[in-house]
This record gives sequence, C-alpha cells and structure tokens, in this order.
Amino acid sequence: MKRRQFITLLGGAAAAWPLKARAQQPAIPVIGFLSLRSPAESADHVAAFRRGLAASGYIEGQNIAVEYRWADGLNDRLPGLAADLVSRKVAVIAATGGPTSGLAAKAATSTIPIVFIGNDPVRIGLVASLNRPGGNATGVNVFLQEMEGKRLGLLREIVPGASLIAVLLNPNGADVDVQRRDIDEAARAVGQPIHVLNASSERDIHAAFEALAGLKASGLLVGANPFFNSRREQIVILSVHYRIPAIYEVREFVVAGGLMSYGTSLPDAYRQVGIYTARILKGEKPADLPVMQATKFEFVINLKTAKTLGLEVPPALSARADEVVE
Repeated sequence: MKRRQFITLLGGAAAAWPLKARAQQPAIPVIGFLSLRSPAESADHVAAFRRGLAASGYIEGQNIAVEYRWADGLNDRLPGLAADLVSRKVAVIAATGGPTSGLAAKAATSTIPIVFIGNDPVRIGLVASLNRPGGNATGVNVFLQEMEGKRLGLLREIVPGASLIAVLLNPNGADVDVQRRDIDEAARAVGQPIHVLNASSERDIHAAFEALAGLKASGLLVGANPFFNSRREQIVILSVHYRIPAIYEVREFVVAGGLMSYGTSLPDAYRQVGIYTARILKGEKPADLPVMQATKFEFVINLKTAKTLGLEVPPALSARADEVVE
C-alpha cells in the first residue's frame, strides 16, 4: 500500500473513532418533574429536590436530565402534562405540588415509577398502604391538610375572643372534605363561630376578600392547598390590605409578608422526594419503598406584619415559634 493511501485510511478510521465511542455511551436517565405549581414560586423547592438527588451522586446536567412540566395552579392541565412525560419515556416521575399531581401521573402510567408529595395517600388511592405501597408509586406524606385544627387554635391565640373566624378553602381540592371536617370539629370543640369562603381562581380570591370585609371577621384561616400556595403573594397582599390577621400552611407565606404559618417544611419534603427518586434510579422499586412521613414541622411568626396589623403577639406564642421574622 502506498504511503499516501495508508495515511488517508488511517485518518478516516481515526475520525470515525469518536463517533463510535459516542454511540456506545449509555444515555443519561431522564426524570420527569410534574408540578401543579409554577416555576417562579418553586425555585427553593426545586433546589431542595436537586439536593436530594445529589446526595446519591446525581447531578442535573451531568449524569441525569430533568424534564419539567408546570400546571401553574390549574388541575385540568395535569393529565396532559403527565401524558407528555410518559410519551417521552422518562425513567421516573417526581409528582409534586399537591396530591393531584400524583393522581394524574398514576392515571397516565402503571409502569413508570412515581415519587409523589401528598396527603393521606392511602385514602385518595395513590398507594395500597404506607408500609407496602404496591404498584408503581411511593412518596412523602406531608399532612398539610390534616393540621387545620391546630392552625385554628394558633390563630385564636393571636386574636383571643374572636367573634367570627373566616376560613378560605378551595372547593376543588383533593382533601377539601378532610379539611372541612377537621376545621368544623376544632371549631365546635372551643365554641368558635366560623364562616367558610370558597375560591378556586384568582378572581374567586379577590371576591372572597371583598366578602370578608363585610363579615367583620376577627381572623382568617387560609386552608392548605397547592393553588393557594401558588397565589400566596396575592393572598398575603389582600390580607394586609384588608387588615385581617391570617394563618397559612407553610413558612413561604410568612416570608412573603404573611402573619404566621404552621405546617410541614416543604423544602425538606422535596429533598426526600429527590432521595427516593435517586434510589429508584439505582434500581429499587416503588412498591418496596415505604411512604415517608414528614417529620419536620415549622411554626413561623412575622412580627413586622403583626405590627402593621396593630397586633400584640403574646410572648408565650413567640416563645413557641420555630422562627420569628422581624
């Protein structure tokens, strides 16, 4: 073989080596991240989810990819978003932002593993049991909708002798019946009159606060709901505008200027979802992973907002707070 022919042959083979090497490299796993909420108000929680993945060595953009799908607080968008993730053959679906995300994912696939954040997942049909989930789903039980009675009690401490307390609920929420029962029982136990207002859209929220102004209520309990969480700035601004002391489900409301909150630490729950997602990527099955129970709860008070509302926060109440925003 002539020298020129040999060099040409060798150069062609060398050019082909990188292509062949790339073809043999396994594709990195893709996670589907499905949320009822919106990206703008979920940055801290997505960061916590990534921390959970990173604890097992999974780094987005390096050895995993994430496809994000956001419903922006609209439940009716979830089925289509879940179906899209299924069509892309993602390795796992992290269903977050509320139990309806998990239900939409489970309706879309019986084979792709699902890791959810939800409340009372056995009752709503996400798993067969907490210890033995069965099927293709497991996740974190955050109890948010089951703490309304506790929130009512804390609100009464900051507005003692309240003649009427208003309650804001989303009638389309997956757990609204449980919330209403919990609130009614807690109110009856202490003889507290309440008035329920319903809202499932931004317009409904404005209408509810307009109605609230005429009720002359002493306080407002904002029921735990992903839609309300996604509209927390609107709700907090209105509560301050109408000068109504309000309690919320999670600290993010208080950071936004709300008066106080009591509930699960959502960043910790998202971190746990990341941990379970990583374990599934490593080969474990959802059916064998017990549903985790949230263990980190936070009571947060915003003293600046209390002053704006003309409220004196009892020292005993401040002393019990996990965090005081000044």
